[in-house]
Amino acid sequence: MKIFYFTSTGNGLALAKEIGGELYSIPQALKGKQFEFEDDEIGIVFPCYYFGAPSIVEEFLCKVKLKADYIYAIMSYGNISAGALCEFNKIAKEKGIKISYLNEILMVDNYLPIYNMDRQIAKEPAKQIEKNLSKIISDIKERKQYIKKTCFCKKIFSVFAQKMHAVFVNGNVDKRFRVESSCNACGICEKVCPVDNIKMNDKPEFSHHCIECLACTHNCPQNSIRVKWERSRTRFINKNVSVNEIIKANK
Repeated sequence: MKIFYFTSTGNGLALAKEIGGELYSIPQALKGKQFEFEDDEIGIVFPCYYFGAPSIVEEFLCKVKLKADYIYAIMSYGNISAGALCEFNKIAKEKGIKISYLNEILMVDNYLPIYNMDRQIAKEPAKQIEKNLSKIISDIKERKQYIKKTCFCKKIFSVFAQKMHAVFVNGNVDKRFRVESSCNACGICEKVCPVDNIKMNDKPEFSHHCIECLACTHNCPQNSIRVKWERSRTRFINKNVSVNEIIKANK
């Protein structure tokens, strides 16, 4: 079984590892020359961004050709997913990818302008991640046919949110980042960026095609990258994933 995943702070990779199979990083797949994959089962694991799939995941769906008897997709989200799964499935269908199983799982949200990370981390046990993931893994092993339903209002909300994000953000979100003097130019931020948006000189320089995954600030060993309107200085990396694994996944 092949599993394609996207991760910035480790949630996606932690899920993919727990499900088990031959792991493929979506950023690495996009940077490679092979876009056709075949297996008995193929999985796609990704986070919810702005009530939809991250642009890098959408790009993957548009370029890849997947051949499998059973294709599933699991989306992690931190608070509200709205119609994100529906938007993902719509793109998949347009590209000839038939999803047999589509589900979501509540995890820690890493979006700093909205969430206080201390509170998010404190709430992690209540999200029952292991229990919910165990059910999903059981469904996949049984090759269950299931598409999580989304009400009309949530679908419309996601469509609107994605359009607003495309118009008003469009890669320029890194203009809200500020690098503090504690930066020691270690280069971790450059290495974890999945879209090569960061180049290191005396400090990180941003190229303004950011997808707002926030991998750079969450993985910074010095906690030197500030985000405008951030709710706390605390940062998050999934406890089951190392920074080196995230570097390997995104380069």
